[in-house]
Amino acid sequence: MRNLLMVLVVGLGGVAVLLSLGTWQVQRLQWKQEVLADIEARIAADPVALPDAPDPEADRYLPVQVTGVPGAPILQVLASAKNIGAAHRLIVPFETEGGRRILVDLGFLRDGEPLPGLPPVLEVTGNLHWPDEVDGFTPEPDTRANLWFARDVPRMAAALDTEPLLVVRRSGTAIPGLLSMPVDTAGIPNDHFEYAVTWFGLAAIWLAMTGFLVYRMRKTPRGTT
Repeated sequence: MRNLLMVLVVGLGGVAVLLSLGTWQVQRLQWKQEVLADIEARIAADPVALPDAPDPEADRYLPVQVTGVPGAPILQVLASAKNIGAAHRLIVPFETEGGRRILVDLGFLRDGEPLPGLPPVLEVTGNLHWPDEVDGFTPEPDTRANLWFARDVPRMAAALDTEPLLVVRRSGTAIPGLLSMPVDTAGIPNDHFEYAVTWFGLAAIWLAMTGFLVYRMRKTPRGTT
């Protein structure tokens, strides 16, 4: 009887822990969905003028509108896109009408296509972005070819002598050959549903194993091995 009670305590206790973890992930899922909805609303808001001193947290995804002159060189960031395959994001130094030098992500150029000619003046509507794409495995950029492997805003700004400020183009002056790849929430991880399913699944397995063990213990006559 003592062994049976111990199995029930451990078994039901384990189920309770796993169910609580699954419930916590459901709560996290609801929180994450609210966060993503807030970000999407912020991204789609009416554009404003470029702030004087943008804050990476408070102004993340802020929609802005700028007009100015694209400069050189054009930095190419190796990337890929769904239904497109290999491509390059094109990042240029951009001098606004107000005399500020910033970075502008113009969009995607399919791999193998020549760099487009840019109009002398561009109107850009897009979003401020501070992408977190650099880690310990990111290769060093090939500065001779202007080929980069991540949008490293501080380092790109230093290379192009601009503010460490990136606007990701959403619309504006058309640039033939370029696909606009604006900021969205697709790259923000939201795996809480999968985690919840995992924890609830483990709880079901744990409960089934506990039930089977209790059944075996009750069926096994005392004194047998």
